Amino acid sequence: MPELAIGDMAPSFTGQNQNGDTISLEDYKGKKVILFFYPKDNTPGCTKEACSLRDGISDINGKNTVVIGVSPDDVKSHKKFTDKFDLPFDLLSDPDKKCIEAYQVWGEKMNYGKKYMGLIRTTYIIDENQTIIDIISKVNTSEHAEQVLEIL
Repeated sequence: MPELAIGDMAPSFTGQNQNGDTISLEDYKGKKVILFFYPKDNTPGCTKEACSLRDGISDINGKNTVVIGVSPDDVKSHKKFTDKFDLPFDLLSDPDKKCIEAYQVWGEKMNYGKKYMGLIRTTYIIDENQTIIDIISKVNTSEHAEQVLEIL
């Protein structure tokens, strides 16, 4: 499969959010979408990233933009994560990795010299017409909202 690039149409997705509601990319036509992929709820880096986006949400929303997080965690885990940290955006549950694989963020990682397969933290910025306008592959978890706002 060719690598996704800026200018490509964003792959469509449909899944359940933390409340069990079905959401899809098509629901957000006419708005920009910050689609951030993160490995796991309630882990230090993922919590920093989600809380950075939470703290910058009014500036992000002010640019006709919504935030959606995606991880392989289930709906119940996402609900606990959003409640614990008061996250004001949808988290898409993707346990079968359909969205994760469509966006090509599942791959080989390394931790302490050991290789394994996992989710590669990546953020796609999608415009109102569902075209990818930027890809952040070097996510600064503590300052992710600022990274996003520099692009918007």
